[in-house]
Amino acid sequence: MAIRINCSIQNTLSLLNPSLFSLHSRISHLKLKPQLRFSQNPSRGVAFFCTCATNNNNDQPFVLTTPLYYVNAPPHMGSAYTTIAADAIARFQRLLGKKVIFITGTDEHGEKIATAAMAQGSNPHDHCNLISQAYRTLWKDLDISYDKFIRTTDSKHEAIVKEFYLRVLANGDIYRADYEGLYCVNCEEYKDEKELLDNNKCPVHLKPCVSRKEDNYFFALSKYQKSLEETLNKNPNFVQPSYRLNEVQSWIKSGLRDFSISRASVDWGIPIPNDKTQTIYVWFDALLGYISALSDDQEQPGLQGAVSSGWPAALHLIGKDILRFHAVYWPAMLMSAGLSLPNMVFGHGFLTKDGMKMGKSLGNTLEPNDLVQKFGTDAVRYFFLREVEFGNDGDYSEERFINIVNAHLANTIGNLLNRTLGLLKKNCQSTLVVDSTTAAEGNELKDNVEKLVDKARIHYENLSLSSACETVMEIGNAGNLYMDEHAPWSLFKQGGTASEAAAKDLVIILETVRIIAIALFPVTPSLSWRMYEQLGYSRDQFDATTWRDTEWGGLKGGQVMAQPKPIFAKIENQTEVEDKVSAVGRNVKGKGKKIKQAQEVLGA
Repeated sequence: MAIRINCSIQNTLSLLNPSLFSLHSRISHLKLKPQLRFSQNPSRGVAFFCTCATNNNNDQPFVLTTPLYYVNAPPHMGSAYTTIAADAIARFQRLLGKKVIFITGTDEHGEKIATAAMAQGSNPHDHCNLISQAYRTLWKDLDISYDKFIRTTDSKHEAIVKEFYLRVLANGDIYRADYEGLYCVNCEEYKDEKELLDNNKCPVHLKPCVSRKEDNYFFALSKYQKSLEETLNKNPNFVQPSYRLNEVQSWIKSGLRDFSISRASVDWGIPIPNDKTQTIYVWFDALLGYISALSDDQEQPGLQGAVSSGWPAALHLIGKDILRFHAVYWPAMLMSAGLSLPNMVFGHGFLTKDGMKMGKSLGNTLEPNDLVQKFGTDAVRYFFLREVEFGNDGDYSEERFINIVNAHLANTIGNLLNRTLGLLKKNCQSTLVVDSTTAAEGNELKDNVEKLVDKARIHYENLSLSSACETVMEIGNAGNLYMDEHAPWSLFKQGGTASEAAAKDLVIILETVRIIAIALFPVTPSLSWRMYEQLGYSRDQFDATTWRDTEWGGLKGGQVMAQPKPIFAKIENQTEVEDKVSAVGRNVKGKGKKIKQAQEVLGA
């Protein structure tokens, strides 16, 4: 159905607002029937925006965001993975001394929410409260150190969304029209037929899209095609990894279409300011959460006040399935409102289980709560950040999980610290005999550790979290090799100068462990604290550490270490447990047989 506009109305519109008429004449490729509204200010027809994403102000906080998670269902491992990664980045930036504002939250409006609530015999408000709290609880269990948790049902968020909408409207970028097309309820967006699978199935949810016709308000996305192309050309780091940038450029190059930003049939949402019969489309609502989260909890929150509290964001961390909304829709919306763009949008990959895509229908979902209860927070955080190359898809298998965590956390780090403290207790009364700087004069291990620390920092800065973990493990491997080669247990037996050398070796190894604790802190904060505590530090001393404390020389002569105890218990897989149970059973059975034989002898 082509656009149909009366000729006299065309002429009147062109006189009142030439730029707005030009916009409407360019949307003929859409199946639209505009219903003209003249509430816009004719003098505001030209777009104003800032494409500068960098801010040289040293006081500018490092604003980091996860997506606002949709509350149609409880949190899953995909949501947890994004948030764990964001937390590691936030913790690293804090170690560098930056003021960090780590934003997460929940997206609580839309058709799917109302449907999910109804299916549970609940109402949208209570349903949102329940699921949003489930996210907060999981984030606590996963040691997520967020600074702001925004809910799109918060009153301050609604006020800012409405103000933003009116600003974009005043800029001539919102118009009303009829639209008919194929709609994916799960994606909550209209789909082009060319991107659908057989039988009009959504390629993401594999469910048929439904034909839908609505009278909606539209955002003039096509107006910003050239501006978006220029932004990506001038700032290729805006979308990362680089292959995601190629996807975004391909989408833009194929031609941008204006998109609907309201729904007439959805009651659970923020009402359109100039039309109470419609609610704001979930993405035009939720994306503003990154800004509304910055506003203080004041009686009259405003868009400018929120922006001045930290915008633009340094990093949006998202799953690749919502890349289009963050790398195309969101920048254009910000341009229209005259606001700066975020510095970077990073789209990571999906998680699979045993090589298969996870899904409830397959019965192979991965529940983060179950993993935390079974293996502990440190193990879950470490495995997913170490094993999944950040940006790519990653796979989970329980066998691999247990092997990696045991090898790295229990053996490489935990065993190194435990046996070193054991030797120190036995031979030095748990007291360091000399400063770590003095002990390591001319020592190759010290030089190697310093190089690896610098390497780990670069990996963290580049969001190469897996490589950062790998580099920290290299430090642990170097410490274990040093221990095995120098064999201090043997030197202590020799006494004299050999014993003195052994005591210095223990100081060197413990200093290596201290540095590991800081370098691994973004990934395993609880484990790092247990390591620091074993080294005789208080919680206040640990909380005050920065990345500068990875420099060699922290441990001092006379410093007393804690009594050695395991900092990470080895995880036993099901086969090992069954073997042990079987062995115990055989042992008990054997003892029972011997007792019976003894009783028979005595009876004779």
